Amino acid sequence: MTTPRLSRSPAAGVEHPPTALLHGLRPIAQWLLRRRYDVAVHGAAEVPREGPVVLACSHTGFLDGPLLAIYAPRPVHAWTKAEMFRGRLGAFLAASGQIELDRLHPDPRAVKQALRVLEDGDVVGVFPEGTRGAGDFTTMRGGAAYLALATGAPVVPVVQFGVREPGASSRSLPAAGSRVDIVFGTPWRVAAVPFPRGRARVYDASLSLQRHLRAHLDHARRVTGRELPGPLPAGDTENRPGLEAAEGATP
Repeated sequence: MTTPRLSRSPAAGVEHPPTALLHGLRPIAQWLLRRRYDVAVHGAAEVPREGPVVLACSHTGFLDGPLLAIYAPRPVHAWTKAEMFRGRLGAFLAASGQIELDRLHPDPRAVKQALRVLEDGDVVGVFPEGTRGAGDFTTMRGGAAYLALATGAPVVPVVQFGVREPGASSRSLPAAGSRVDIVFGTPWRVAAVPFPRGRARVYDASLSLQRHLRAHLDHARRVTGRELPGPLPAGDTENRPGLEAAEGATP
């Protein structure tokens, strides 16, 4: 018996981001980072070994994205703010399969690229808070929940400790030799639903996911005995779209 399709995929005709650098450089990058930091990964078995997965990660500092891409059990195509896609760094991010995202406006292109990755059975990384900050999931955007609703992909929570020192700026790096803990948690699941999914449905799913992420943060604290660095210093802020901002990006 054939399983009916929910709807025509909005990712139809969208190419999968590049994968060669993403796969090839991870072992080298892991070796390099471990020469500078004491990196410990917890709960890696929580990430399904195959099939689509969304990794929803805390965001406190500059290294969050690189650490997620390098140490996740599977290669990650992460939504990365458009401001990073400039010059040589931008060219490298694009070549390594990261997905350029306009955080301040609806971005259907970025959403469709993420859907293509998930429909191909691969992993998308999302920072649901939308920007660097306290990392405690107090604020949420709707992108991770939308991707789960659109594809049925499980969302695995991720919390990273040691990425930023308390009181340090959002662009700072931890001191050489510092301990960095990356904690993966129990997947959050929601059934895929047909288009249109609607703001209210995505909003409700986002609130449910937010509760799951905050529960995982408590678990990660117990596992590591560590705390997040707290808020950014006064004046070190970025635009912070609210929960509803990502809804306009849904195709």
